[in-house]
Amino acid sequence: MKYLVRDKILAIGDDYWIEDEHGRRAFLVDGKALRLRDTLELKDPTGLVLITLRKKMFSLRDAMTIERDGEPLATIRKKRLSLVRNHYRVTLAEGTELDVSGRILDREFGVEYEGELLAHISRQWLRVRETYAVNVVREDADAALMIAVAVCVIRMAEKERDGDD
Repeated sequence: MKYLVRDKILAIGDDYWIEDEHGRRAFLVDGKALRLRDTLELKDPTGLVLITLRKKMFSLRDAMTIERDGEPLATIRKKRLSLVRNHYRVTLAEGTELDVSGRILDREFGVEYEGELLAHISRQWLRVRETYAVNVVREDADAALMIAVAVCVIRMAEKERDGDD
């Protein structure tokens, strides 16, 4: 299933619908304003919060956390000592690790588990400016988590490029 994500959803206070490939509203991104740190909520169409994304404060290395039901679900960090410049590791709460690599800033990258592609993020299928697709390849993959991972690594890569902290 492909989901269409607007590229600039990361403005704090910005709300945005992510649509599925059939044009149906699948997730609402709620950019929480007036918070001490970057916070985004990914909600289902009824308004139920599925995932919360936060920039990790006071971390030695830039990191973002993904929470579900108020509990940590995953932490995303740039992978060190990697030959690939844009390489991130997603460590799930139970210890599973996902690898994210590719051309993050170009919106051409994949999310893998033990070498198996779970999701492919790309602009190549689209003619809509400022939009990219998250194609969840495996049917049993958590679509909300794959979208959250894509949003987080793009955010982190842009901050690194811009020299923000």
